[in-house]
Amino acid sequence: MSGIGDPELHESQEELRRALSWEVIAGHRERLMRLVRRRLPNAQDAEDCVQEAMLRTAACGDLDRERIGHFLTSVALRLCVDNHREQERSRLLLPRTVDVRTPEIPDEGVCDRDFGRWLLRQVYLLRGRERQVVLARAHGISTLEFARIHQISVKAAEGAFTRGRARLRLICARSMDGVVA
Repeated sequence: MSGIGDPELHESQEELRRALSWEVIAGHRERLMRLVRRRLPNAQDAEDCVQEAMLRTAACGDLDRERIGHFLTSVALRLCVDNHREQERSRLLLPRTVDVRTPEIPDEGVCDRDFGRWLLRQVYLLRGRERQVVLARAHGISTLEFARIHQISVKAAEGAFTRGRARLRLICARSMDGVVA
């Protein structure tokens, strides 16, 4: 006998097996980084995903050494999907939670309404199609709907709206003591 008792021998064999498994797992790190980096928006998320996949794989003690690569790939890709789902969920929930309105000071509201009325009067200084599309947008009609109603291309309607907005911006800038827009 080597002097090592049965429990000690089993414990050292288990330690050796874990070390070998970790070496095999760590050998897949660069491949996983390339795989995950293409699917996630930033390097930090990719690194977190790869580390999580490696840890989950290491936690599976009875995993066949031949299947470690496939298992790592599967786990990493599922973590990428989870990441995308979480980001999409956050993107959809954020507008609901951020709509905390600061109380409006009464004189600000009065000034905003007065400026809106003034700006609407300036719209009538615009030329034909520009004036029509800006007024339509002010009444909640989209550029696409405007184009369909007036039987023009969407590009023509968007161009008229863009020109109209630019002219209104210039009018505002000139009226505010020559400030350039």
